[in-house]
Formats: sequence, structure tokens, C-alpha cells
Amino acid sequence: MKDLIARVRAFNRFYTSVIGVLSEGLLDSPYSLTEARVIFELAQREATEVTALRRDLGIDAGYLSRLLARFETDGLITRARSAADGRRQEIRLTAAGRAAYDVLDERSAAEVHRLLQPLNGERRRRLVAAMDTIEEILAGARRPRSYVLRPLRRGDFGWIVHRHGVRYATEYGWDATFEALVARVVADYIDKHDARRENAWIAEVAGEPVGCVFCVRRDDATAQLRLLLVEPSCRGMGIGTRLVDECLSFARLAGYKSIMLWTNDVLVDARRVYERAGFRLAEHGEHHSFGHDLVEQIWTRDL
Repeated sequence: MKDLIARVRAFNRFYTSVIGVLSEGLLDSPYSLTEARVIFELAQREATEVTALRRDLGIDAGYLSRLLARFETDGLITRARSAADGRRQEIRLTAAGRAAYDVLDERSAAEVHRLLQPLNGERRRRLVAAMDTIEEILAGARRPRSYVLRPLRRGDFGWIVHRHGVRYATEYGWDATFEALVARVVADYIDKHDARRENAWIAEVAGEPVGCVFCVRRDDATAQLRLLLVEPSCRGMGIGTRLVDECLSFARLAGYKSIMLWTNDVLVDARRVYERAGFRLAEHGEHHSFGHDLVEQIWTRDL
């Protein structure tokens, strides 16, 4: 635990230096970080109750009272009794307070732009994804997530082989021969890729790959869906269905008349996705592969 504490403290020192909160005035303004945050919160609504402001920011009541007194003296805020409850006090920014907020907001946006501008798209995605992860963990609750589909790029092929090897070993106990099979499929795709008739996609959540699928040529009339994978942490989001739909759409546009896939009967969740997409079981048979006795299946559908 001591090592973890030291690492978190080191990150805090690094990041506070990066975002410039250690200087006497935040963003070359006369306001400290706390003062600027209070101005920001007050600018988000027409009127704010003092008790709500103290609760939301976790500020000591005495400190907040002194801070608001200074703002009132400087003409940034007005204070009045709440119309709904006379025991409560409401704070409103004045025109001068709004002007102070506008300056802080503009300078903050410019500072973040300077932070992100030197980074390429991949590094920006990684940075924001890491921030999302920190917020999610420390907030103690998972936020609703969305996903995007994108074409493959450098580095994705190794990820596909690795994640297939890990997932199928963990969930089904399959040995390294399955990972070798996936590596051969990926290598064939790279070596013999026909962009007009073959494609592949990665699903991303918060900038990280969480799924994939390939559409490859079986013969002139038939496409083959291969290497469908969705990480367990992202199942239930509709990613598998979307990946299969993307594969079907591409196969139609590429001029195929039908599409097929090879799977095994133990892959129950994947089979349900295929059935919903209109695939029907065409063939099945027993075989011994990947260290297990299995039942292989061929599923097909017209396009």
C-alpha cells in the first residue's frame, strides 16, 4: 500500500504542475483554484443556495463564508434570502461576476487546447480514456458507456490475436493451438487482403479496443464472418450485434450472394447473436481441437 500511496502522490504533484494550479493566481487571474471553482459553479445557474454550494464542493462553511464576503465586496455577487425558504440564502453573480467567469472560462479552454494540441489523435484518446477511468473508479459508480466502430490500424492485429488467446483460454480452457489458428487467420488477412471484398472492424469504448470482427472472401459468391469477439466487460451493450450487422452490410455491398461462419456449440452467446442476425445451422460434427472434444458448426444465410 505504501508504494501505491507514493505513486498517487507523485501523480498529484505532476498533474497539479501541468495544469498550473500552483501559481499565485489561477490562469493569470486574481483568483485561487477554489475561488475560480466557486465562480464556475455560480455561473452554471441563475441562483445558487449557499448550503447546496457548500455540499457540492465540500468546502468548510467558515472558509466559504469568508470567500463569499470577499466576492460581495468586490462586486462579483449579490446575496438574498431564498423566495422558497427564508431561512436559506441565495447567491447570484453580478454582471462583473459573469465577466470574471467568461475570462476564466476562455483562458481555461485555451490552456486545455495547448495541452492537447501537441498530441496526435491516438494519444488524445488514451489521455481522455484514462481520465474517464479515474473518474469512474473514484466516483464509485460506472457511468453509461457508448462505443464506436472503426477500421483496423497498426497494432490492432496483435491485440486481436492476444485477446482471442486470453479469452478462450480463460472462458473455455482452450490451449495455445487456438491462438495459433487466430494468428494464421490474421496473417492471411494481412498477406492476401483484397480491400474491395474484405474488411474488418474494431469496437472501441473510451478509446480502448473491446471487440472485433472480420469479413473475408470464402469464394466468389460467399463471404465468411470470422473472429467475432467482445470483451466480457462490454457484453450486453449490443456490440456483438452491431459488429455482425456491419459485416453483413459490407458483404452485400461487396457483391456476395451468401455468408457463412464456422463456430463451436460451446460458444452459446455468439450463437444467439448469429441466430438473431438470420443465420441458420447448416452442418455440424464432432472433432477434437484446442485440447477438447468439441462440436463444430457451420452457419449460413443468404444476402
